[in-house]
Amino acid sequence: MADAGNYEILRVVLATILAISCAIAGILAAGGRRARVLVPISGGLLAAVALFALIPETAGQIGWPVALTAAAGGYLILEVLDRLGLPVCPSCSHSHGFSGPLVAATAIHAFVDGWGMMAVRDSQTTHVSGAILGVLLLHKIPEGLALGAILRMSAGRPGRAAGLAVLAEVPTLAGGAVGQWGAQAVWIGYPLALAGGAYLFLGLHAVKAWLFPAHQHSHGDHSHSHSHEKLSQ
Repeated sequence: MADAGNYEILRVVLATILAISCAIAGILAAGGRRARVLVPISGGLLAAVALFALIPETAGQIGWPVALTAAAGGYLILEVLDRLGLPVCPSCSHSHGFSGPLVAATAIHAFVDGWGMMAVRDSQTTHVSGAILGVLLLHKIPEGLALGAILRMSAGRPGRAAGLAVLAEVPTLAGGAVGQWGAQAVWIGYPLALAGGAYLFLGLHAVKAWLFPAHQHSHGDHSHSHSHEKLSQ
């Protein structure tokens, strides 16, 4: 049992290292002119993680109606903050410091991933638990790449972007530690669905910045143009 427990902890550590490594790769790859291509691709990956991983995962825990409502809530919260001129949108002129929402959403997701990797040890079917672990590990690759590329756009300096990426992914270890003491609680689906909505918002806006470089929209009484200088450098 001790060996099995150590092996499970090792998998959580591996997932954390994999995610951070992919994020750093995304940061390095998104420098200079490559950001014009990589940032919208990363935004698409982020939206895909929300649509095909996070939201369906939470729907299995709390049901589709509640999961979709919570995800819509996460999306709308960022939309309202964006409309108020706060730095949450990766494609807006006022949002050069939008890292906070992305880091927070990723941290919630990472925590649940770590918890889930430990909790699947209770599965009675070995091949099912193995498949779940495989999916949890594999989705860390596009998640990490997307996180790194978009943080590179927001943070400006590669070192700061890397620090934020580590901050976002380290909660995987905390989730694994909690997972040693029991299976995932149903309530964890609610913040995870909110994180899915935030991922969807951030991902779609990164793609939108590339598709509509001259797009304008209003925030209250002030009109803001979408800034794409970093995407075209």
